[in-house]
Amino acid sequence: MHVAVAGNIGSGKTTLTGLLSKHYKWKAHYEEVEHNPYLDDFYNQMERWSFNLQIYFLNSRFRQILEIRENGKDVIQDRTIYEDAHIFAPNLHAMGLMTNRDFENYRSLFDLKGNLLIIDVDDLNFVDHQEDLGTVINKIDAELHGLF
Repeated sequence: MHVAVAGNIGSGKTTLTGLLSKHYKWKAHYEEVEHNPYLDDFYNQMERWSFNLQIYFLNSRFRQILEIRENGKDVIQDRTIYEDAHIFAPNLHAMGLMTNRDFENYRSLFDLKGNLLIIDVDDLNFVDHQEDLGTVINKIDAELHGLF
């Protein structure tokens, strides 16, 4: 089983990943930011480093997927490889921080595969309210086990 949590920065992906990992007894995989050679450069000169940063994330997430598949364990990931192509790269492009050529080349690498479950957590507080976490878990269980 490979489940990934997607969402904007600050939406609670890492927290939810930890909670779901504990509940389902899945191994948690988190986004690595400590060894990212482009992050500081990106924040200092976004228009120059946005494409490099996206390529770094692509490679990092791809390596993580290979590792996940290799070990064969049930895992939950706090970021997906698709977010960069379908959320972050389009936002960088719309902000004029990624050229048309770079953006189109980058986007052409992706074709979304697998099941997609969208849970709006804007009105849920799964950290402080067990019933909200239960709502999320029930929706995941229904998707995993084909209920309703």
